[in-house]
Amino acid sequence: MEYQDAICTLNTLQTNASALEQVRRERSHPQLQLQAMRGFLERAGLTVQELDHLNIIHVTGTKGKGSTCAFTEQILRSYGFRTGFYSSPHLVQVRERIRINGQPIGKELFTKYFWQVYGRLDETKEAHGGTMPAYFRFLTILAFHVFLREKVDLAVIEVGIGGAYDCTNIIRRPWVCGISSLGIDHTQILGDTIEKIAWQKGGIFKTGVPAFTVKQPEDAMAVLKERAKERRCPLWVCPELENYQADCGPLHLGLAGQHQRSNASLALQLSHTWLQRRCLPDKSFPSTGVESAGVLPATSFKPSPIMVKGLADTEWPGRNQTLKHGAVTYFLDGAHTMRSMQACVHWFREIAAQHERNASGPVARVLLFNATGERDSAAMLKLLVPCHFDFAVFCPNITEAIASCNADQQNFNVSVENMLTRCLDNERSWRLHNNTGDNKGTQLLIEDSLHLVPEKKADTLVFPCILSALQWITQGKDSVLADPAKRVLAVKSSVMAKAAPLCDAAEIHVLITGSLHLVGGVLKHLDPASSK
Repeated sequence: MEYQDAICTLNTLQTNASALEQVRRERSHPQLQLQAMRGFLERAGLTVQELDHLNIIHVTGTKGKGSTCAFTEQILRSYGFRTGFYSSPHLVQVRERIRINGQPIGKELFTKYFWQVYGRLDETKEAHGGTMPAYFRFLTILAFHVFLREKVDLAVIEVGIGGAYDCTNIIRRPWVCGISSLGIDHTQILGDTIEKIAWQKGGIFKTGVPAFTVKQPEDAMAVLKERAKERRCPLWVCPELENYQADCGPLHLGLAGQHQRSNASLALQLSHTWLQRRCLPDKSFPSTGVESAGVLPATSFKPSPIMVKGLADTEWPGRNQTLKHGAVTYFLDGAHTMRSMQACVHWFREIAAQHERNASGPVARVLLFNATGERDSAAMLKLLVPCHFDFAVFCPNITEAIASCNADQQNFNVSVENMLTRCLDNERSWRLHNNTGDNKGTQLLIEDSLHLVPEKKADTLVFPCILSALQWITQGKDSVLADPAKRVLAVKSSVMAKAAPLCDAAEIHVLITGSLHLVGGVLKHLDPASSK
């Protein structure tokens, strides 16, 4: 069976009626989720006891959990350990979610292990009411199977959503747990207050297992402290990154943005704790008296040269990422919450200003935006207004309008009509924030193109797919997108006429944000090797 066959079969778990019914039923009884997950794990031939051998680092949070995992994995791989890393979502190909030694598992390996797990579940479904696990649940089981078969020294496991009832939380004995910055997201599942969200995140705490958190809002920290006390879990708060005294002076991070500093501090504590247990197995952490002591400040230490190099070498695509293709520079960040968008704006304004100072002539600044799910697009867009874009462009997370075999990025849970309606709503919000009024629904026929003057209001357009949006924005200045093999639907002449400022600009700077799925679709086109 080929890789694409495996992906197409995997995608049926997005739409499988019994899987969707499972999700609906369990949403009102979340404790059933872990019970069901254990059942699926056993049907796949695994046990929760086996997971204890993976020496797991379990990480949750609202913002920065993926980056924290990436820093942690890179540090421990730099020590020579064979690492497994499970994360979500993927940007271009689903196998990015399951990594061995920092690399997505190969297509052959993915295909082999996929059919092993899928086959066992399929064979046993009749005896279990025809049930199959939903998409994310299946991938979590697959990741555990891969890491056990590939004999990793450790597995870094990123929580999907929340913590308490997330399917990764069938882990019984992680070596250490981490909580990155908390904020408001996934409110329908986790609750609509920071306290409710903190309660869910603190659900990954385990008795006697050391846990670390970055500094949190006071209300969230109080809940985490209570959860740690309930679970008899020692909880430490990470110090500021500048408190670590390295021989080389200030620590350099491979990931851009001020907000990565707290993620790096958390990663240092997680990797240091894991190494202590690995190298000093008899030295247990002082968990006595933790119930009364509350949350303790974690001590900073002198990072080893390997840790310093690990932080500097970390890569995590789609987060504060800059790609320069000739006259076009792309700034990619999958920010999709208010706090992460604030961080994105801070990073973009700083880095785009640097690039503009070095530009060879006038620069056109373009926003490419989409947001999915229940997220407050209008509030995120308001944060982006001060960036002074010449154009704001909106498109759904569809890589290209002409059908191609791109099963990795198919989402059957949202209709195309809903996606386009969301784009039109986003465009309307942007225009209202910019006081340009409503465009009465004719987003592709706006009059009066604008010149490159920041004080003017950004013109807006909606495109049916990512490729058509990118080709219009770049106006032939990016040779990767100008490839004749990349055909798109014809664009109206009135829309092409609007592009005069883009044609006249010496350079085009594009911020792509609002959705990791959007960023992934863009990377598929900008880096063709990523989908091979």
